[in-house]
Amino acid sequence: MANRKFTVLDLLSMELKGYNSLNLKCIAGRSGLANEITVPDINRPGLELSGFFDAFAEERVQLFGRGEYAYLHKLYSENKTSTIDKLLESKIPCVIFSHSISPDESFLAKADIAGTPVLQTDLESSEFSQRIFRVFNNIFAPRKSLHGVFVEVYGVGILLTGDSGVGKSETALELIERGHRLVADDIVEIRCVNGNTILGQGANKFISHHMEIRGLGIINIAQLYGIGSIREQKEVQLVVKLATWDQNKMYDRIGTDTNTIDLLGVKIPLIEIPVRTGRNLPIIIEAASMNERLKSMGYHSARDFNQNVLKWIETSAAENAYSSTDDVY
Repeated sequence: MANRKFTVLDLLSMELKGYNSLNLKCIAGRSGLANEITVPDINRPGLELSGFFDAFAEERVQLFGRGEYAYLHKLYSENKTSTIDKLLESKIPCVIFSHSISPDESFLAKADIAGTPVLQTDLESSEFSQRIFRVFNNIFAPRKSLHGVFVEVYGVGILLTGDSGVGKSETALELIERGHRLVADDIVEIRCVNGNTILGQGANKFISHHMEIRGLGIINIAQLYGIGSIREQKEVQLVVKLATWDQNKMYDRIGTDTNTIDLLGVKIPLIEIPVRTGRNLPIIIEAASMNERLKSMGYHSARDFNQNVLKWIETSAAENAYSSTDDVY
């Protein structure tokens, strides 16, 4: 759930564009715009208008489409408004009418008295439902902040982690110089969307595309390398941990084992790269990115190599090579 209160006014004030836009405006009940939205779901109140309130999901946003409005209009024409009054007097966050529907003036007047915001959108009910679910998935997604640098390399979102001073920012800067893109530096905010996708972005959009380079200071990546060198958010598809080289530690030299890290309940592939003088980290990370893309396409080079070695061992050529007394160089 969101870390702060999310109100009807917040929903109205969101700067959503294109296929995410909700096209909402408030037509009544402005005194209730501070009502909190606590559940990322909507309710179509057809049963409630007919008088059945036993399982009423009053904590949800109430969406009126053409069907609900037709029944609402019928109730007003027959002067049967008790269920309408009960609906508006309950603790619902707000009411939204799709298809640019304008409800009866008496409905708007009662909403003003009850302090229930009435919103209107020109979208169809089905399209509006899809869009608001995307908004709710973003707002109410579990999230946390991590220390690291988030870059996009060959279309793969790579989160660089490691101790302070290990060279994360310098490595990312070289990757940007090579044509890749920066998502965030220093503090990366991640959130889990749809239960299986981790999206990352800068914790502060005003400073996320700036980098701190020791000895140089703060630099603006978009200004130095162009707008094509940055992006706002990206899925985290690989975590690369940069660690100081330890000669007593055994590092993976084949790559048949798959290590993962848990980020908000989602397993993300993890690679640990030892850092020491002379290692070209940007090239290694580029190779890791392309290798990860191959894995996503079903090809695992390390396992394929292992299978080929096993097949070769089973052949007579391998037996002759090991049993021969001739020196082979």
